[in-house]
Amino acid sequence: MTHDVVPPDDGASPEVLALAKVVSRLRSEIADLEGVAASTAVLERAKGVLMAQTGISDDAAYERLLERAARRGSTLMEECWLALGRIRPGPPPASPADPSPPPAPDRLPARQQPATGSAGPCDGPPEEDGLRPLLARIAECLAEAGDEGDVAELLRAVLAEAVGVDAVMIYTVTAAGSLELTGHAGVDHELADQWSHVPPLSGVAALEAIAARHPVWLEDPVHDARRYLLIGNPPERWPSRAWIPVPSDGIARAAVGFLRTRPGPFDPGTRTLLRKAVRLCGGLLRAAGRPDDGGSEGGGSDGGSGGAAAPDDVEQVQRILDVLSGPAVLLTPLRSATGETEDYRIDAAAPESVDVAGRRGKELIGRKVLETYPTVAGTALWEGYQDALASGAVYEGEPFRYQEVGAGFPQESVYSVRATRLGGRLLVSWIRHDTSEREIRRLADMQRLGNLGWADWHLTTDHVVWSDQVYAIFDREAALGPIGLEELPRHVLPEDQARLGGAVRRLLGLGHALDQPFRITTADGVRHLRIVVEAQTDANGTPVEVHGFFQDVTALRDAELALRESERAVLVQRGMLQAERALAARLQSTLLPIPEQSLELAGLCVGVACTPADSGVNVGGDWYSAIELPDKSALFVVGDVAGHGLAAVGTMAQLRFTAKGMAITGSALVDVLRRLNNLLLHTDSEPTATATMVIGRYQPDGRRLTWARAGHLPPLLLRGGRARFLPQPDGCLLGAAPDSVYRQAVIDLLPGDRLLLYTDGLVEEPGEDIDLGLDRLAEDALRLLRDGLDEELARTLAGRRLANRDDICVLDVHVPDEA
Repeated sequence: MTHDVVPPDDGASPEVLALAKVVSRLRSEIADLEGVAASTAVLERAKGVLMAQTGISDDAAYERLLERAARRGSTLMEECWLALGRIRPGPPPASPADPSPPPAPDRLPARQQPATGSAGPCDGPPEEDGLRPLLARIAECLAEAGDEGDVAELLRAVLAEAVGVDAVMIYTVTAAGSLELTGHAGVDHELADQWSHVPPLSGVAALEAIAARHPVWLEDPVHDARRYLLIGNPPERWPSRAWIPVPSDGIARAAVGFLRTRPGPFDPGTRTLLRKAVRLCGGLLRAAGRPDDGGSEGGGSDGGSGGAAAPDDVEQVQRILDVLSGPAVLLTPLRSATGETEDYRIDAAAPESVDVAGRRGKELIGRKVLETYPTVAGTALWEGYQDALASGAVYEGEPFRYQEVGAGFPQESVYSVRATRLGGRLLVSWIRHDTSEREIRRLADMQRLGNLGWADWHLTTDHVVWSDQVYAIFDREAALGPIGLEELPRHVLPEDQARLGGAVRRLLGLGHALDQPFRITTADGVRHLRIVVEAQTDANGTPVEVHGFFQDVTALRDAELALRESERAVLVQRGMLQAERALAARLQSTLLPIPEQSLELAGLCVGVACTPADSGVNVGGDWYSAIELPDKSALFVVGDVAGHGLAAVGTMAQLRFTAKGMAITGSALVDVLRRLNNLLLHTDSEPTATATMVIGRYQPDGRRLTWARAGHLPPLLLRGGRARFLPQPDGCLLGAAPDSVYRQAVIDLLPGDRLLLYTDGLVEEPGEDIDLGLDRLAEDALRLLRDGLDEELARTLAGRRLANRDDICVLDVHVPDEA
């Protein structure tokens, strides 16, 4: 089909006439391309219908169409229209030669077609028999899909109600191995822009699906997030996803992602439907993802994304560059609207090609020259590129210095560059001349940082070479020259001469390798050195050369000595602490005996439990008292002294005996607390000790309990199958402040009541709110009573703690039931 439109010769200039001919030719080519595209769309649609109806492959559907056309004596396009005419009624095509599809006013475009189907979102996945109508509808709408975006809209519209697909993303692999988002639906533009380009990283599900050529099902967000880079913000937006590669006879180049807000796995029916849907769209996606020739007219790459898959000639060049041993790249010129070369795009790269940012090999593909080497613009090298591209002559420039800015400071390197035109592109290779200089600098830095230096002894010529760092290690002037191996023992401390001399003799006589520490004296004092050398021998086994290094290990030796001293001090301190613990434990057991069975006091049954901490070398200051007073009442006390060790045990003894003595002489409870507070405030110890305490006096006549507290946790009352903590009267920590005010409270106990007095080790956990520990104590106590463990309630509660980080003391005061 041609459209030769040439304006009449009315005096127009030759340039205008030539331009008109070019426009006419381009119009003709566009019309031909539109016809080919329409024919391709009809063919893909017909193949999709056969695939959906019969379940055959893409290639099998094409072969069946060819077979039918040959059997009927018709063209392939006529057979395609016949296949499409079977799926719905409609007028036949106007002419078999016309590739345009018949009008369909009753159907919306694929982007607007509503999704209808036999299965709603709550009806579950489609069964195998229910797949064909859905696949047929996808195949029917594919003819109207012009690009990957249309395909994504089509798949989301048809599959939304059937299997709950909320979003579709289509990725294509570029020549650099990265992913480009070529179509999407159900995804906002901001998210699409954010994920439009995905570098070739590990942990990308779409890349894994394309590389392995099998679907990747992501159905557990928490587990999947540990392995994959999940798309979305937040990624939990789609708890179930599927990435399915587009089938291809060659290397897979694209993958379709189905994203659902519905959690849970994809059932077998849904997996089959999604795989067949991608298979149906495979022809269109492969055609859309196939790159054009591109040529050298530039502008196709943004300099960082790499574009689509490389053309055949670029792929062939890349295969050649893959086996090269040196750096080389294939450059495509990027031209402005005026035809001037603005930049060059790297379309292929050898593995040893490296830019100033450290990107290597195929990581450079798709990037621009001014991005990888930004300061070459306007240089002789840039002009050489232009001349080689324009004239075809090989450019071989003189070695030049190029300043790189890496790690925040400039570095200069010397390069020789060669550029050759290859079609409309440039093949560029280069040599870096200062590699050896860099290696020398690196070796010097390594010696300085490691405080070591190399040395060579040529035994046949008596020639010795030391690196500069060896002279620094020996604190020796370079003008004095190096030291021979035979002379070396004379320069060490007398205590090390015999051992080092024997090792040197074995090295020179038998060729035994040497790894020996020794010491020398310098102006800064004694230095600890290490020599590591080995000998090279001749055919008779006689050493002829010795190579190795010296290392200054003084700092390491000092650190070892300091560590030994620290270990020795730790062992001494540990022994002292263990002895102190043993003494404190003996004092504690003497001052605070624990009864083996319950106590009978004033008609009450009292259970006692005291459990030491599981870790640490010091005992704590938890204590209790449970005694009968002269007036036949009972005194109950539970206290906790801050700190551990002998000091805490001593303070505990003071408080325990003072409280008992004052209570026996008839002092009121608040007076006992006030005087104990003054006692701690006026103690001679530094710093002042502190303690918490709860004290109660029980009168058996009326079953009345009067109690007071000093910064202690509230008692727990268990009554009638319920648990509650008693309201706390005022009372500050003992030893915290002078003139503290203490008040008391009264409660009448009933038969069957149990009252628990305890220290904080029973409820506290590091980093946990104390209220959680109190609630846990109430629940555990009630559960033990229901389980019939009331006889050993105190011991059981204390023993249930799996890891006691603090001492535990518990009093279980039980009012027996009335007979």
